[in-house]
Amino acid sequence: MAKKAISIISGGMDSALSSFIAKNDGYEIVGVHFNYGQRTQNRELQAYRLLCNELGVINSYEIELNFFKQIGASSLVDKKMEVPTSGLEDGVPNTYVPFRNGIFLSIAAAIAEKEKAEAIYIGVVAKDSSGYPDCTSQFIKKQESAINEGTKQETQVKIKMPLVAMTKAQIVQSAIKMNVPLQFTWSCYQDEDVACGVCDSCRLRLRGFELAGCKDPIAYKKVPNSF
Repeated sequence: MAKKAISIISGGMDSALSSFIAKNDGYEIVGVHFNYGQRTQNRELQAYRLLCNELGVINSYEIELNFFKQIGASSLVDKKMEVPTSGLEDGVPNTYVPFRNGIFLSIAAAIAEKEKAEAIYIGVVAKDSSGYPDCTSQFIKKQESAINEGTKQETQVKIKMPLVAMTKAQIVQSAIKMNVPLQFTWSCYQDEDVACGVCDSCRLRLRGFELAGCKDPIAYKKVPNSF
Protein backbone atom coordinates (compact mmCIF):
# COMPACT_ATOMS: atom_id res chain seq x y z
CA MET A 1 0.00 0.00 0.00
CA ALA A 2 1.18 3.51 -0.75
CA LYS A 3 1.96 5.61 2.28
CA LYS A 4 -0.35 8.53 3.08
CA ALA A 5 0.23 11.96 4.56
CA ILE A 6 -2.26 14.52 5.79
CA SER A 7 -1.36 17.96 4.51
CA ILE A 8 -2.80 21.03 6.19
CA ILE A 9 -3.24 23.47 3.30
CA SER A 10 -4.33 27.02 4.03
CA GLY A 11 -3.91 28.08 0.42
CA GLY A 12 -0.84 30.18 1.19
CA MET A 13 2.66 29.90 -0.19
CA ASP A 14 4.11 28.06 2.83
CA SER A 15 1.49 25.33 3.05
CA ALA A 16 1.65 24.89 -0.72
CA LEU A 17 5.39 24.23 -0.63
CA SER A 18 5.01 21.95 2.40
CA SER A 19 2.42 19.91 0.48
CA PHE A 20 4.58 19.57 -2.60
CA ILE A 21 7.48 18.46 -0.41
CA ALA A 22 5.18 15.79 1.05
CA LYS A 23 4.34 14.58 -2.44
CA ASN A 24 8.02 14.62 -3.40
CA ASP A 25 8.71 12.52 -0.28
CA GLY A 26 6.58 9.80 -1.80
CA TYR A 27 3.30 10.25 0.06
CA GLU A 28 -0.20 10.15 -1.32
CA ILE A 29 -1.75 13.40 -0.11
CA VAL A 30 -4.94 13.85 1.87
CA GLY A 31 -5.70 17.57 1.86
CA VAL A 32 -7.19 19.34 4.88
CA HIS A 33 -8.40 22.94 4.88
CA PHE A 34 -10.06 24.95 7.62
CA ASN A 35 -12.71 27.63 7.18
CA TYR A 36 -12.72 29.49 10.48
CA GLY A 37 -14.31 32.81 9.64
CA GLN A 38 -11.11 34.45 8.47
CA ARG A 39 -11.43 37.63 6.40
CA THR A 40 -10.17 35.95 3.22
CA GLN A 41 -11.94 32.64 3.75
CA ASN A 42 -13.44 32.39 0.26
CA ARG A 43 -10.19 33.24 -1.52
CA GLU A 44 -8.17 30.82 0.63
CA LEU A 45 -10.65 28.04 -0.10
CA GLN A 46 -10.34 28.75 -3.82
CA ALA A 47 -6.55 28.52 -3.53
CA TYR A 48 -6.83 25.27 -1.57
CA ARG A 49 -8.99 23.64 -4.23
CA LEU A 50 -6.64 24.70 -7.02
CA LEU A 51 -3.64 23.33 -5.11
CA CYS A 52 -5.43 20.06 -4.39
CA ASN A 53 -6.04 19.65 -8.10
CA GLU A 54 -2.36 20.23 -8.85
CA LEU A 55 -1.30 17.82 -6.10
CA GLY A 56 -3.72 15.09 -7.19
CA VAL A 57 -4.95 14.53 -3.65
CA ILE A 58 -6.62 11.20 -2.91
CA ASN A 59 -9.08 12.76 -0.47
CA SER A 60 -10.01 16.25 0.70
CA TYR A 61 -11.53 17.60 3.91
CA GLU A 62 -12.92 21.13 4.17
CA ILE A 63 -13.59 21.63 7.87
CA GLU A 64 -15.82 24.37 9.28
CA LEU A 65 -14.61 25.91 12.55
CA ASN A 66 -17.00 28.79 13.13
CA PHE A 67 -16.27 28.92 16.85
CA PHE A 68 -13.09 30.90 16.17
CA LYS A 69 -15.29 33.92 15.39
CA GLN A 70 -17.07 33.48 18.70
CA ILE A 71 -13.74 33.43 20.54
CA GLY A 72 -12.41 36.41 18.60
CA ALA A 73 -9.22 37.99 20.00
CA SER A 74 -7.71 38.19 16.51
CA SER A 75 -8.11 40.72 13.72
CA LEU A 76 -8.38 37.84 11.25
CA VAL A 77 -11.76 36.81 12.65
CA ASP A 78 -12.97 39.94 14.47
CA LYS A 79 -13.73 42.74 12.01
CA LYS A 80 -13.96 45.24 14.86
CA MET A 81 -10.19 44.90 15.12
CA GLU A 82 -7.91 46.36 12.44
CA VAL A 83 -5.33 44.27 10.63
CA PRO A 84 -1.93 45.98 11.14
CA THR A 85 -0.63 47.59 7.94
CA SER A 86 2.19 49.85 9.13
CA GLY A 87 4.98 47.28 8.95
CA LEU A 88 6.37 44.30 10.80
CA GLU A 89 6.83 44.84 14.52
CA ASP A 90 8.36 42.89 17.39
CA GLY A 91 6.11 40.70 19.50
CA VAL A 92 3.00 38.72 18.63
CA PRO A 93 0.70 40.74 16.31
CA ASN A 94 -3.07 40.89 16.73
CA THR A 95 -3.44 38.64 13.67
CA TYR A 96 -2.47 35.69 15.89
CA VAL A 97 -5.50 33.39 16.30
CA PRO A 98 -5.33 31.81 19.78
CA PHE A 99 -3.99 28.24 19.60
CA ARG A 100 -5.06 27.88 15.98
CA ASN A 101 -2.33 25.43 14.97
CA GLY A 102 -2.91 23.33 18.08
CA ILE A 103 -6.56 22.95 17.12
CA PHE A 104 -5.73 22.35 13.45
CA LEU A 105 -3.24 19.63 14.35
CA SER A 106 -5.69 17.94 16.71
CA ILE A 107 -8.28 17.68 13.95
CA ALA A 108 -5.65 16.61 11.43
CA ALA A 109 -4.63 13.86 13.89
CA ALA A 110 -8.20 12.54 13.98
CA ILE A 111 -8.24 12.48 10.18
CA ALA A 112 -4.82 10.80 10.10
CA GLU A 113 -6.09 8.07 12.42
CA LYS A 114 -9.15 7.49 10.24
CA GLU A 115 -7.12 7.55 7.00
CA LYS A 116 -4.28 5.45 8.48
CA ALA A 117 -1.80 8.14 7.49
CA GLU A 118 1.81 8.03 8.64
CA ALA A 119 2.48 11.75 8.68
CA ILE A 120 0.97 15.20 9.00
CA TYR A 121 2.66 18.00 7.06
CA ILE A 122 2.24 21.58 8.24
CA GLY A 123 3.89 24.65 6.70
CA VAL A 124 4.83 26.47 9.89
CA VAL A 125 7.72 28.95 9.66
CA ALA A 126 9.52 30.18 12.77
CA LYS A 127 12.68 31.82 11.42
CA ASP A 128 11.16 34.49 9.18
CA SER A 129 7.55 34.93 10.25
CA SER A 130 5.07 36.97 12.29
CA GLY A 131 6.27 35.41 15.54
CA TYR A 132 3.24 33.26 16.35
CA PRO A 133 3.90 31.02 19.38
CA ASP A 134 2.22 28.00 17.77
CA CYS A 135 4.65 27.95 14.83
CA THR A 136 7.78 26.79 16.66
CA SER A 137 9.42 23.39 16.33
CA GLN A 138 9.25 22.96 20.12
CA PHE A 139 5.48 23.39 20.10
CA ILE A 140 4.96 21.07 17.12
CA LYS A 141 7.12 18.32 18.66
CA LYS A 142 5.11 18.46 21.88
CA GLN A 143 1.89 18.27 19.87
CA GLU A 144 3.22 15.18 18.12
CA SER A 145 3.95 13.55 21.47
CA ALA A 146 0.48 14.38 22.80
CA ILE A 147 -1.22 13.10 19.65
CA ASN A 148 0.58 9.76 19.77
CA GLU A 149 -0.20 9.46 23.47
CA GLY A 150 -3.90 10.05 22.88
CA THR A 151 -4.53 7.85 19.83
CA LYS A 152 -4.62 4.09 19.25
CA GLN A 153 -1.39 2.20 19.82
CA GLU A 154 -1.08 1.38 16.14
CA THR A 155 -1.47 5.06 15.24
CA GLN A 156 2.03 6.51 15.16
CA VAL A 157 1.99 9.84 13.37
CA LYS A 158 4.98 12.02 12.57
CA ILE A 159 4.32 15.75 12.28
CA LYS A 160 6.62 17.11 9.59
CA MET A 161 7.44 20.81 9.38
CA PRO A 162 9.89 21.08 6.46
CA LEU A 163 9.83 24.89 6.34
CA VAL A 164 10.20 25.72 10.03
CA ALA A 165 13.84 26.91 9.82
CA MET A 166 13.64 28.43 6.34
CA THR A 167 13.56 32.11 5.42
CA LYS A 168 10.86 33.43 3.10
CA ALA A 169 13.49 33.87 0.39
CA GLN A 170 14.45 30.21 0.72
CA ILE A 171 10.78 29.25 0.60
CA VAL A 172 10.31 31.22 -2.63
CA GLN A 173 13.43 29.69 -4.19
CA SER A 174 12.44 26.15 -3.18
CA ALA A 175 8.87 26.61 -4.42
CA ILE A 176 10.06 27.81 -7.81
CA LYS A 177 12.56 24.94 -8.04
CA MET A 178 9.78 22.42 -7.28
CA ASN A 179 7.34 24.04 -9.74
CA VAL A 180 4.84 24.93 -7.01
CA PRO A 181 2.06 26.97 -8.71
CA LEU A 182 2.55 30.11 -6.63
CA GLN A 183 0.10 31.98 -8.87
CA PHE A 184 -2.68 29.97 -7.20
CA THR A 185 -1.64 30.78 -3.63
CA TRP A 186 -3.07 33.52 -1.42
CA SER A 187 -1.31 35.14 1.53
CA CYS A 188 -3.14 38.43 2.12
CA TYR A 189 -4.85 38.75 5.49
CA GLN A 190 -7.54 41.27 4.57
CA ASP A 191 -8.44 41.40 0.86
CA GLU A 192 -9.84 38.74 -1.46
CA ASP A 193 -9.78 40.49 -4.85
CA VAL A 194 -6.27 41.97 -5.06
CA ALA A 195 -3.72 41.44 -2.26
CA CYS A 196 -3.31 44.57 -0.14
CA GLY A 197 0.51 44.45 -0.05
CA VAL A 198 0.75 46.07 3.39
CA CYS A 199 -0.47 43.50 5.94
CA ASP A 200 2.19 41.44 7.72
CA SER A 201 1.62 38.41 5.52
CA CYS A 202 1.87 40.39 2.27
CA ARG A 203 5.00 42.15 3.50
CA LEU A 204 6.69 38.87 4.44
CA ARG A 205 5.79 37.36 1.08
CA LEU A 206 6.93 40.40 -0.91
CA ARG A 207 10.21 40.58 1.03
CA GLY A 208 10.78 36.89 0.33
CA PHE A 209 10.38 37.39 -3.40
CA GLU A 210 12.57 40.49 -3.36
CA LEU A 211 15.40 38.75 -1.49
CA ALA A 212 15.07 35.72 -3.75
CA GLY A 213 15.42 37.98 -6.79
CA CYS A 214 12.11 36.80 -8.23
CA LYS A 215 8.82 38.39 -9.21
CA ASP A 216 5.66 37.41 -7.36
CA PRO A 217 3.08 36.12 -9.88
CA ILE A 218 0.12 37.64 -7.99
CA ALA A 219 -0.94 41.31 -8.10
CA TYR A 220 -0.92 43.81 -5.24
CA LYS A 221 -2.81 47.02 -4.59
CA LYS A 222 0.31 48.55 -3.11
CA VAL A 223 3.95 47.53 -2.80
CA PRO A 224 5.55 49.17 0.25
CA ASN A 225 8.92 50.89 0.00
CA SER A 226 10.16 48.97 3.04
CA PHE A 227 9.15 45.79 4.81
